Amino acid sequence: MFARDTKTIVSTPNGVPEPHPALIGEHPLIQKIGQLVLKVAVTDATILITGESGTGKELVARAIYSSSPRTDRPFIAVNCGAIPAELLESEMFGHERGAFTGAIAQRAGMFQLAAGGTIFLDEVGEMSPVLQVKLLRVLQDREVRPVGADRPLKVDVRVVAASNKDLAQEVEHGRFREDLFYRLQVIPIVMPALRERRSDIPLLVRHFLEKHNRKRAGRPARLSEEAMVHLWEHDWPGNVRELENLLERLVILTEDGMIEVENLPSNIRSLISEKKIPRPTLGEDGLDLNTAVEEFENRLIEEALRRTKGNKQAAARLLGLKRTTLVAKLRRRRGPDEMGDEAQEDAGE
Repeated sequence: MFARDTKTIVSTPNGVPEPHPALIGEHPLIQKIGQLVLKVAVTDATILITGESGTGKELVARAIYSSSPRTDRPFIAVNCGAIPAELLESEMFGHERGAFTGAIAQRAGMFQLAAGGTIFLDEVGEMSPVLQVKLLRVLQDREVRPVGADRPLKVDVRVVAASNKDLAQEVEHGRFREDLFYRLQVIPIVMPALRERRSDIPLLVRHFLEKHNRKRAGRPARLSEEAMVHLWEHDWPGNVRELENLLERLVILTEDGMIEVENLPSNIRSLISEKKIPRPTLGEDGLDLNTAVEEFENRLIEEALRRTKGNKQAAARLLGLKRTTLVAKLRRRRGPDEMGDEAQEDAGE
């Protein structure tokens, strides 16, 4: 048996814990997740966190752990997609001496090392069918059987899993066990893409600038207003992780402390549409709010359809809408006659 350094504490230089970037924001989607984290943290319920890569799934798992009664016990993170399938069982459940070639000593698995604490199974959708069955047994019986062992061992571990795949769809295609899916998602948490919570970009930018400026000698780096507009317009396929990585790089490379548009990568500089979407402003005579909101929404919908070359499914995803909601908005704007044969096109899209 052996021990590993398993507990990770993120703190500022003065010892005060940093806020979790995944939970920084005023957007309703993030506020709702923050409230849910506080509710579920005090329980032992199994949690499934889904969302695109870079949205902060592990950070949410750590936030749950940090707010739970298990915070004085280990937090173990296992990337199920990064460990070869033939080694993952031994990594997770441990093995006995002589269980296989190279097993020269008994070894504890991640579940044993996480005793009393929390285990985070990242990219759980990458597990092989055989391991899915064994994980299901762990969740049902709260015991693991090390490779080569005669009898199982009881474990007291809280399980939080995550996937960037749609596991319900994986179940439909026969790639993920339905019974395991329902065992994992006792409490489902869906992390929104950064483009779905665009209003939080300025808050995240400020947080990451402050974080990385603390490591910088000399004048703190700042972001110009025009550069912020470009960051706002970018779709961030890598989500919060992409944003932080970019800001860390800019803080390191900027010389005079001011980050301008020319300091941004070319793919972000060129993304501002030639047909910019004007922001509504309140003039001296006021405005008709309903009309302004409708016009702004129409321009955003047109821009999303332009970017996706008319693909409504992709455009709805950019706008954070269900596809049916987007189609309903288009029908209200254009009318049933103007929609023409789009109903047939939709069926084949």
